[in-house]
Amino acid sequence: MFRTDVQDVPTGTEPTGAEPFDVAVIGGGPAGLATALRLQAAGLSTAVLEAHGHAGGCAGYFRKRGFSFDVGATTLVDFAPGGVGFELLRSVGMNPLDTRELPGYVAHLPDREVVLHRDPARWHAERRRTLGDTGPHRQLWSLIDRLARTFWRASRAGVRLPVRGPADALHDLRALGPTGVPLARYLNWTLGDALRRYGLRDDLALVGLLAMLVEDTVHATVDDAPLINAALGVTIRGAGLSRHAGGMHGFWRALVTHYRGLGGRLRTGCAVSRIDGEPGAYRVSTRRGAIGARRIVAAVPAATTAAICAGLPVAARLRPYLERDAPALGGACVVFLGVPEDEVRGQEFTHHQFLQSYDRPLGEGNNMFVSVSEPGDTLSAPPEHRAVMISTHTELAEWEGLDELEYEQRKKWIGELLVGCARRAYPSLGQRAVFAATGTPRSYERFGFRPGGAVGGVRQHLRNTNQHAVPHDLGGRGLWLVGDSTWPGLGTVACVLGSRIVAEGMLRERGFNR
Repeated sequence: MFRTDVQDVPTGTEPTGAEPFDVAVIGGGPAGLATALRLQAAGLSTAVLEAHGHAGGCAGYFRKRGFSFDVGATTLVDFAPGGVGFELLRSVGMNPLDTRELPGYVAHLPDREVVLHRDPARWHAERRRTLGDTGPHRQLWSLIDRLARTFWRASRAGVRLPVRGPADALHDLRALGPTGVPLARYLNWTLGDALRRYGLRDDLALVGLLAMLVEDTVHATVDDAPLINAALGVTIRGAGLSRHAGGMHGFWRALVTHYRGLGGRLRTGCAVSRIDGEPGAYRVSTRRGAIGARRIVAAVPAATTAAICAGLPVAARLRPYLERDAPALGGACVVFLGVPEDEVRGQEFTHHQFLQSYDRPLGEGNNMFVSVSEPGDTLSAPPEHRAVMISTHTELAEWEGLDELEYEQRKKWIGELLVGCARRAYPSLGQRAVFAATGTPRSYERFGFRPGGAVGGVRQHLRNTNQHAVPHDLGGRGLWLVGDSTWPGLGTVACVLGSRIVAEGMLRERGFNR
């Protein structure tokens, strides 16, 4: 399903007695490689150990019949000047990426269409026109906008959560600024609380749109999603959505090339089985042998970290978090289509989101996202063709315990459902597909090495995020955690922000310099 031509050839194992790396990074997804880039650029020797055939993780890609398909994230967030992603590029000496800024996308609700413009003035006019312009509507949007402005600014300043001491608290106060500190009172609100505050919880279209946006960004319902996190998720277009030439394939090629140019070592097809030792003298065992490292960054799911670090204190420290968050895990299904150009012509926007029913729970096709590669992007598709990705969330329990026949029937059902719904925007989609495949939680478990097929981190609620999130420094001195299992959670922008927190924390540690 997600197999691909291996682009990054494993470089073998270190000879016995070789000088250990300063840092071994376990996992080559967005958080892992971004952390390795930062540390390598700061002068530390790093090695990234990735189980898959190339970097990317669940924001990666696979290639088939001349098409390149994104298996998770299809867009980058906040990589424009001043953004979280731009700060990464600048800090490691990378040139700007070859990206196209998306002007927005279309949300197809059961009874209307809403264009989610990137331009703030156009978006404000659109939401008034399509979703209501009463006093309560204006008050709700004003609150969301104020929270978003404040906490996007704080994110770009590298806000640290959970607060682990006075230094973090002082840093975060500065990141929030004097006008932002009062908004911290909303840390214990959900989006549902805000809707009820303004008497809008029963506004079907408004709640339907917000529900779609927060499920995609914090993986929670409007009544569970923390208000501040939801405000950031609802406004990601304003922070800037972009698509790299060649999709995630092009993005990863650029990052890996720069990382290797800095002297970093990327080892693919190199699953880690165990980490032993102590700060300053870790031993990382893989199926290709073992390497030594002074410090560790675990950029894999928390459950995987606990398994490979079974003999280290971090495993016991993670246990209560894993038990708490087990019910909050979710999965995804994705249809991948390689189609002739004329099946997707005639649309102003290349990205669309669909809600089929206001009454049904979200997921299983009720809230799905369609991403189409740009015309002329021949790294994503052969000439006169386009790559199409259609994704939806799914409950992991729906895929557990199925025999092979039941599994194939369910996979066929979800694939046909997603393509059929996407035909609201593209009526002939998939009728002459050159390539078609469906990914499920089993695909993510087998090819993405995600325990149980869970993707995107936990569904965020007030009890497991922000101050209650898994701390990056839970492993203690010399062993740090980063990625979608830690704060701030899922998405490329969250992983990049986490990489900044971890890299800065590691560089502040004493006693590990050569």
